[in-house]
Amino acid sequence: MATKLDVIDAAGKKAGSVELPEGLFNVETNVPLIHQVVTAQLAAARQGTHKAKNRGEVSGSGIKPFKQKGTGRARQGSIRQPEHRGGGTVHGPVPRDYAQRTPKKMIAAAVKGLLSDRARGGRLHVVESFGVADKPSTKAARQVLDAITVGRRVLVVADRDEDTTILSVRNLPNVHVIVADQVNAYDIVVSDDLVFTKAAFDGFVAARTEKEA
Repeated sequence: MATKLDVIDAAGKKAGSVELPEGLFNVETNVPLIHQVVTAQLAAARQGTHKAKNRGEVSGSGIKPFKQKGTGRARQGSIRQPEHRGGGTVHGPVPRDYAQRTPKKMIAAAVKGLLSDRARGGRLHVVESFGVADKPSTKAARQVLDAITVGRRVLVVADRDEDTTILSVRNLPNVHVIVADQVNAYDIVVSDDLVFTKAAFDGFVAARTEKEA
C-alpha cells in the first residue's frame, strides 16, 4: 500500500496529498550500488581531452647534441629526450574516454534507493507551487524553501513548463534546479533535501510507472 505525503502550498499550509508508490519510494537503499552509479556518472562527465607531447611531438632538433665519447658527459642522442628541458613526456596522459558501462536497471535502482532514503528520512517534499505564477521572484522561492527544508543543500525538481519557478530558484545559493526527466543519482546524493513541484512529481511518477509497466 502506497504511503501519502502532504503537498504544501506557497503559504506553508497543507494543500492536499500525493501517494508515494512503493516501487519508487519504499525500496532498499543499496549503498555500494549507489556509489558505483555515482562514480560512473562523474567519470562520464570528464572531458578526457588531456594530452602531453612525447619526444616525437615536441619542437627541437633531432640531431645528436654532442659526440658519443670523450666529453665526460652522459651520452645523449637528442635534446628532445625527456631528461632535457622542453623534452617530451614519457607515458604522459593522452585523450581517452572515461565513460563506464552502467546498465539502465542499475541506474534506476540507485535512483529508487535514494528517493526511498529521502522519503524515509523526511527529506522529500512536494509543493503545490512557489507562488510565482505571474513573474519570477527569488525572494518568494527562498521563503517557501526556508519553510519546508532544513538542509543546507536543496535539489528542486520542476516541470519543463514551469519557467517562472525555474527562474525563481536557479540563482539561490546552495539550490540546484532540474526538470523531472533529469533526476539522477548524483544530484540527489549531494543534496540534503529534495523538493518536487506537484506538476513535476506527477510527471515523474507517471513516467517511471510507465517504464516499469
